Amino acid sequence: MAAFYDPARDDREGSLRPHLLGEFLGQARLKENLAVFIQAARGRNEAMDHLFLVGPPGLGKTTLAQVVANELGVEWKPTSAPALDKPKDLAGILTSLKEHSVLFIDEIHRLKPAIEEMLYIAMEDFELDWIIGQGPSARTVRIPLPHFTMIGATTKPGAVSSPLASRFGISLRFGYYEASELESIVLRSAQILNVEIDADAATLLGVSCRGTPRIANRLLRRMRDFAQVGSSGRITKATVEDGLSRLEVDRLGLERMDREILRVIITHYAGGPVGAETLAISVGEGVDGLEDYYEPYLIQTGLLARTPRGRVVTQAAYAHLKMEAALEKDGPGEDGRLPF
Repeated sequence: MAAFYDPARDDREGSLRPHLLGEFLGQARLKENLAVFIQAARGRNEAMDHLFLVGPPGLGKTTLAQVVANELGVEWKPTSAPALDKPKDLAGILTSLKEHSVLFIDEIHRLKPAIEEMLYIAMEDFELDWIIGQGPSARTVRIPLPHFTMIGATTKPGAVSSPLASRFGISLRFGYYEASELESIVLRSAQILNVEIDADAATLLGVSCRGTPRIANRLLRRMRDFAQVGSSGRITKATVEDGLSRLEVDRLGLERMDREILRVIITHYAGGPVGAETLAISVGEGVDGLEDYYEPYLIQTGLLARTPRGRVVTQAAYAHLKMEAALEKDGPGEDGRLPF
């Protein structure tokens, strides 16, 4: 069958992101406080205070920032720190903002110092310092800016400078989602994608996506593919079990690289401790990817621990990989079957 472009399906794919706070599932305490701040700002007809969103990737920081703009009924201006190469890039965005607009900067910890300094004044005084001319004739001009809400998102809050972090009046930290919350997200996304899914299949997906909505939606799309090609099109528990096994994702949500990290520490370094750089070289992964993507979930699930001397696997990791039994019999390694 020839491939084709279906605008209706494309619209459904792009609509998985919630648009209002009531549609945003999970993070209950965070949403409860944010709803108060939004209602208060709207009641005073003011720009909401600047908002700092912190958490691992895929938990909904960008989505929530857009939800805030929608709830406030104001303009939404998204960008990312790597895209702001020179001060004039930020100046162009700031001077184009409307009153009470929401400016969103993703990965804000990657801002260059010169751009940070410009942003300080803009966030605090709603003015822009701009230098006109060069040499002895140079002079500074302050350009007034409309009152706006700055929303910064980061996966590395420790890398954000103190002067910048202190400008945010509201700080919200995302945590990994509960399995029940992810199950609800899977059911909602399945309804939007117009795909049928059994309740026990959604439950299994909810516990297999690393506590992360982005991964839940990604796995749902893959299960839809497996169901469409291999069966009647309905996602059943058997479909999910087979699909996760083919994707090398186990019931804890661990991918092949997660298990390889644990296995290397056990077999090469006697369970640890081992430093991050040495471990990254051993598994063929960058240090940033290791620390930002893989380690947080392994630590959250109690399979890995960080110590002053390095990374150490826990007894739970031995049990999950069945490594103790393997070492007693045929040497290190799994039997190739995922623990379903």
